[in-house]
Amino acid sequence: MKLIIIQTSFDSKKEAKIFAKFLLKEKLAGCIQISTIKSFYHWNNQICEDKEYLLSIKTKKENYKKIQRKIKENHSYDLPEIIAIKITKNSREYKKFIKENTI
Repeated sequence: MKLIIIQTSFDSKKEAKIFAKFLLKEKLAGCIQISTIKSFYHWNNQICEDKEYLLSIKTKKENYKKIQRKIKENHSYDLPEIIAIKITKNSREYKKFIKENTI
């Protein structure tokens, strides 16, 4: 079993918390961190700057497509960030924790 971190961001803390709790309830993630960030990006030929809430979703690699689909179905952005990062090193205990808390 391989672990990944999926990142997505929301413009609302409330929306980020609701989505994080949804993924945990569905057992698609074992742990989710929400960080307040400042994002700079190009959109409609403009440089934008926004406060956002970044979710770092710890899960099994095989849950990526399910989580990607849930993000697309439930996100308020036209183009939500959906990035997966491979976890190349982790403790056995943490891996066991994720395995026990995800489907």
